Amino acid sequence: MATNPDRGGHAGREFFATRTVAEALAGFQPQRRTPVQTIPLREALQRIPAVPVAASHALPGFARSTVDGYAVRAADTYGVSEVLPGYLEVTGAVRMGAAPDTAVGADTAVGPGSAVSIPTGGVLPAGADAVIMVEYTQEAMPGTIEVVRPVAPGDGVVRADEDAIPGAELVPAGRPLRAQDLGMLAAAGVTGVAVHARPLVTIFSTGDEVVPPGTAQLRPGQVRDATAVALAALISEAGGEPAQGGIIPDDAAALGAALDAALGVSDVIVISAGSSVGARDETAAAVGRLGPPGIWCHGLAIRPGKPTLLAECAGVPIIGLPGNPRSALVVFRLIGMPLVRRVGGCARPPAEPVVRARLERDLASASGRLDVVQVRLRDGLAAPVFGLSALLSVLTAADGYVIIPQDATGLDAGTEVDVTLYR
Repeated sequence: MATNPDRGGHAGREFFATRTVAEALAGFQPQRRTPVQTIPLREALQRIPAVPVAASHALPGFARSTVDGYAVRAADTYGVSEVLPGYLEVTGAVRMGAAPDTAVGADTAVGPGSAVSIPTGGVLPAGADAVIMVEYTQEAMPGTIEVVRPVAPGDGVVRADEDAIPGAELVPAGRPLRAQDLGMLAAAGVTGVAVHARPLVTIFSTGDEVVPPGTAQLRPGQVRDATAVALAALISEAGGEPAQGGIIPDDAAALGAALDAALGVSDVIVISAGSSVGARDETAAAVGRLGPPGIWCHGLAIRPGKPTLLAECAGVPIIGLPGNPRSALVVFRLIGMPLVRRVGGCARPPAEPVVRARLERDLASASGRLDVVQVRLRDGLAAPVFGLSALLSVLTAADGYVIIPQDATGLDAGTEVDVTLYR
C-alpha cells in the first residue's frame, strides 16, 4: 500500500493531520464546564467565580479621612500661608469606630471657622468637606489651631461610595480570585462565593518501560514516571484537581478499558506517551473507539511536541501527549493548561509573567511550525538551553522560554524577544 505523501509516516497507518497551535487554541473548545459550588471566602483564593459578585451597599459606606488632621470647611482655609496663617476653633474630636463627637453634641456639623480633630479612617463630621493634615497646623492657643496651608474640597477624604457604589461589580465571573479580591469581598460583607468546582483531570502514563517514581532499582530499559508528577503540578497550577490514573502497559485492551472507566468520572483526561505513530502507539486507536465526536486533531505544528492528540469523547476532552517528558510538558503548558482553565470556568486567565531580553545567539527555525526554545536569563540576555526532547534537565536549567513564530525562519542574535518566565 502506498504511503500518503501528505501525511507521511508508515504505510497503512494514518500519520499526523497537523494543526497549528493557534488553530488548536481557537478551534478545540469543548463545552464541558464543571458544576458550581459555594465555598467560604477563606477558601476562595484562585477559585473561579461562576457569577459576578455585586456590592449590596456603598463602600466604604461613610465619608472618612485618609490622614491624621482636622476636618474643616475648605473655604475657611483659602488664602492661608506660612506668612499669613488662618485660625480655626477646635470644637471636638472624632473617635475611631464611632460617629463624630463634638463639644456641642454628637453629629454636630462643622461650622464656619471651626475644625474637628480626626484620625485616619475616622468618620467625616457633617459640614466638613476636607481634612487638613496635622503637619500643616499647630496649636496657637488651647482650643485654637493655626493653619498654614489651604485645602480644596475633597482633600484628605474618601467619599462614602468611592470604593463601590451599590450594585457595582466587585469581582467578575471567570477570573481567578486574588488576595485583593477577597479583601474587597470581605469589606462588602460577603462570606461565601459561588465558584466552579476544580476540574478533575485524570492522568494516564503508558508504556511497558514506565515504572512508578518510587521504584528503587531500575531494570535495563525501565524509566521512572517523571512526566505524570510534573503534569499533576501544572494541572494544580491551572486550577485543576489531578488524579493519577496509573501506568497502562502497551496493551490496547487495557488502555481502552482504563480510558472508558475514566470517562465517567473525569472532566479532562491526559494520556502521556503513545500519541505518535509507531508499532506500539495505540492511543489514537483507543481514543477513536471511545465515541463521538472523537479525534479533533492528531499532530501540532510545534517543536518540541508534534505528536499531540486532541479529542473529545462523551463530552470529555482528551489530550494525548508525546512520550518525551520535555515535549509533553511544553505542549501541556501551551495547550493543556488553557483547556483545564476553560473547563473550570476560567474565561480570564492570569497573564503570564513576561520580560524583555536580547537573544545571546542566533536561533534557527523552520517556517510553518512554532518553536519553543528554553532560555536562561543573565543581565538582560536570553541564552538558549539546548538538548534532546527526552531531557528534563533542559527545562530545569531554564528560567523561561521564547517562542519563535510559525512564519519565521529563525531569529538573529541581538533580537529583542519576550521571555515567558516559569513561576
